Order: sequence, then C-alpha cells, then structure tokens
Amino acid sequence: MRVRAPELVGRGWLNTDGPISLRDLRGRFVLLDFWTFCCINCLHVLDELRPVEEKYADELVVIGVHSPKFVHEADPDALAAAVERYSVHHPVLDDPELVTWQAYTARAWPTLVLVDPEGYVVGQYAGEGHAHAVDALLAELVEDHRARGTLQPGDSPYVAPVVEPTDLRFPAKAVPLPDGRVLVADAGHDEVVELSAAGDVVRRFDGFREPNGLCLLPDHVAGEVGYDVVVADTVHHQLRGIALGSGEVRVLAGDGAQWMQGDGTDRLSSPWDVAWWGDRVWVAMAGIHQLWTFDPLTGSTEVAAGTTNEGLLDGPPAEAWFAQTSGLAAAGDRLWLADSETSSLRWVDVDGVHSAVGSGLFDFGFRDGPADQALLQHPLGVTVLPDGSVAVCDTYNGAVRRFDPATGAMSTLATDLTEPSGAYVAGEHLVVVESGAHRLTRIALGAAATTTDGFAHTTQRPVTAVAAGLQLVVAFEPPPGQKVDDRFGPPSQLLVSATPAALVREGEGRGTDLFRTLVLDPAVGEGVLHIAARAASCDIDGGEGAACRMHQQDWGVPVRIEADGSTVLALPLGGAS
Repeated sequence: MRVRAPELVGRGWLNTDGPISLRDLRGRFVLLDFWTFCCINCLHVLDELRPVEEKYADELVVIGVHSPKFVHEADPDALAAAVERYSVHHPVLDDPELVTWQAYTARAWPTLVLVDPEGYVVGQYAGEGHAHAVDALLAELVEDHRARGTLQPGDSPYVAPVVEPTDLRFPAKAVPLPDGRVLVADAGHDEVVELSAAGDVVRRFDGFREPNGLCLLPDHVAGEVGYDVVVADTVHHQLRGIALGSGEVRVLAGDGAQWMQGDGTDRLSSPWDVAWWGDRVWVAMAGIHQLWTFDPLTGSTEVAAGTTNEGLLDGPPAEAWFAQTSGLAAAGDRLWLADSETSSLRWVDVDGVHSAVGSGLFDFGFRDGPADQALLQHPLGVTVLPDGSVAVCDTYNGAVRRFDPATGAMSTLATDLTEPSGAYVAGEHLVVVESGAHRLTRIALGAAATTTDGFAHTTQRPVTAVAAGLQLVVAFEPPPGQKVDDRFGPPSQLLVSATPAALVREGEGRGTDLFRTLVLDPAVGEGVLHIAARAASCDIDGGEGAACRMHQQDWGVPVRIEADGSTVLALPLGGAS
C-alpha cells in the first residue's frame, strides 16, 4: 500500500526564505533527514549525503528535520549555530516538539525518509551508512518518474545564512605551549591556530576537517618522531601531527575513510580528543564509542576499551560501553573522560572503567551534590585541576562544573558560558574554550564554587504500547544491485537488552536473525528496549572489486506493557517501501 508523506510541521525554518511544504516540492524527490546535532551518527550522515545531494541537485531536495534529544538542542539560537558549525547546506525544519518526527514514526537518530515526486514515501532507513542505498534507489526511480512525466526538476530552496567573520570559529579544544603561546583546534575554520601569549593569531595550520582534540607529546618522544602535537582530525577520520618548528602537518593514522564493522585499526571513526597517558596517546573514538591508543614510536593503533555498543556500562575495558566520548584528561593512574551522550563523567584505571556521574543515555540535567544525584548535560571536555579535582565543561548547560574525587561531590565553578567544550589551567585561572562564542574565556580558580539544584530531565520520546508477548522485526532490504552478503557467515546480527533489565523475561541477548520473540514482564510495566541491529550486503555480480556495505543502527524504544498493546514492534533498518 502506498503511504502519503505527512506534511512538514515545526516551529520554524532555517537555511531558506520561508516555510516549505511538500506540495511546494511536488515533482521532485524529497529526502528527509531526521537528526539532532548532539549525535555523531547524524553528523556522519550529513557528510555521507553530500555527494548524493550534488549528484541529484536538480531532482532531489534534502530537508533536515531537527528533532532534539537534549533541552539545549531545542534552543533556536543553538540550532542556528549548529547548522552553521556542521556546514548544513540544505533547508532545516526546526521540530522541537517532535511533531514531524512522530508523523513519520521515526524511532532513531538519524532516520532517512525518501519521498517521491508524487508525495509518497518510497524508502526509509535508520542509522548511518545508507547513502549508497539512497543513491541506488534514486537511480532507478528518477528514470521511472522521468519516463512517466511526473519528475519536474527545479531550483533548490536553500538560502545560505550570513556569517560574521571572527578569528576563531567554533573552537573545540586548546593546549598551552611552554612559552605562553596557545594552540587552538579551530573546528569552524578547519584549522589549528597558534595564538600569542596576548591572544593574537600568530599562524594557522590548515588541511584539517573540523579538528577537535590536541595533545602535546613529551619532549623526548617529540624529538624522536619529528613532530610535537597530535591532532584529532575528526571529519577526516584521522590523527595528524604538527611539527611546530617547520610547520609541517602529516597524517599519523587513518586512511581518510570512516571505520565500519569488519575494518581493522588502520581506519578511524571521528576521533574527538587525544591525551598522553602512560606511554602513548589515548584517543576518544567518538564515532564508534570506544577508546583507542596510538603509539607515536611505532605508528600502531589499538582498541583499548569499548565494544562499539553505545551506552553506560562499567567493568573490564573489553566489556565496557561508552557513548560518544568527547573529552580526555590524564591524572596519574587515572584517565578521566567525558561521555557526552550519557551526560557522564567517567574514568579508566588498571581495574577497568568506572562512572563518577551519570546514569544513562536519556537522563540528564543540572544538579550539584553527591555523585549519585549530580547531573550534567552533554559534557564535551574534562581538565584536571591543581588540587586533583576535575573541571567538567558541561557544554549544553553552559557551565563549568567541578568534581572532587575525594568527597565524591559535584559543584559549579562558572555559568552563563556558550557551549564550553574544553579548558586548560594557566596559573590561577582556568582558560575555557567557549565554542559557541568563538573565544577563550578566563575563569579564576580561586572563586568560590556554588551548589546548584537546577533541573532533572529524561529525554521524552513517544512511548509505544506493547503486549507482554512481542514479536520484534527489524526490516532490511539490500539496496538495488546488491544482495545479502553471507560469504563469511551469518549476514546479520541482533542484540536486545532493556532498562530495567527485568523488563525482558525472555528474548534478550545476541542472535543472527533480524526477528525475535520477546516476553516482557507486566509487573515491571514499562521501560526502554535497547536494540542493536546490523546487516551486510554486497554487489550482486560479486567478483574482484565488488562493493560491500554494513548497515547498522541502535534503537532505544520506550515501551509500556498494556493488555491491548501491539504484538509486533517493527523497526526499519533500511529499504524501499
């Protein structure tokens, strides 16, 4: 049955002159990209879609539907800044109440929906890695609609925003040099910038794409390898080195392609921060929720912790779950980290992975006090202070918080900042990278900390009423021209868990089928089903040079058990409708 695409409803529009309706776009294909700017997978999809947008510029209009997870993301000014920061070059619908999200039954960030020139949904995909499938489906459908006379190419409704020039643009992290100069990862300009002690621009190092983390090597290591600084070159999926003397920039790790399931450690995925700890560089591999290491002396990269599952799970490094780790700071026998998507402060030591503050993917807020009550909102940076406490750049709360490991308590050092994302200590001050304000800001460390009991929040998404006996079906169809890839064993995998764990009586765990019978506990009543699925496809013709793809997505589906609830939960991994 053909499904008519619901109209686009939200608070307002960005990157265009006025409201857009699907009726206005009749005669062209429309690709809706449901995203939220905190989500690394959503940022991957923005980059994946750029070649598709260019290839079908006359026949296709891409529209971003911004459906926020965090409270801060619902702020219209923050959204406008994010649209500029991530170079979104298509119209964006601001949907803070998730009206259009619900109309299209989206359940995951990101979700793509393809609408044909007659206004019908013809494809839906959850997660990243589907640009090839969208391209292949468009190749078929463009010719069909052109032959039928229903395709009417037109101009793009995109209108570029006006950007005021600044020395720094969305800086991410900064590190001081021994002589008072400062290096800044200037993500918005795709540069690393060297500032004088007075704050003037001395020189710029280019060749990056949204660099974030910076790490100075110990002198003896730098002398041996011939470079001084390691840079997390996020969008290039690489580590790069800068030799401060000559100004040379070189690639240290990563071949420029994004890591996908089955790849080795010669490929990276959105490295976000780097820190020297022990005898090597530690890497926050935000794109796949892991910690890696890089040895400058050998050039080797290794997975150090994390399974690639997204969440908050402590324990041995090989079993721990992370969620878009974005900030690292070494302190003796501990490596502190900011896990942004779980709004948590965590650390690694010889005993494994531990959490100080934070409880999961959907709980956040602004609250000081004991660690088990304290709340953060999408922190991106951590800095160890001279007294051994940890400053947390509480990015979406616009604050710098202080965690004292000795007392286990959280307090607030500063507020009213604009997306602080990193910091370093300079004498009696903490210099904060105020990313959204495009500047570095000094905060006196001697100022009295305050205690705040601001708010607590749980991400609100539509709750699905389900029966206690539930059939879970993940729908997947290989892209046109491809088939299921079973050359190396089962082509798919499904992992099911729940919060609370007691919600699922039967059916949890890992399997190779994309369907599962679940038995839920009515006594528990409600909770969140955590579902991770992946499927492999390969060119039908096969042979040498055949293109193979891994399609994957994680869902967190809030459910409530009701006697007359649905007996089937269907989730689209990807395919034509």
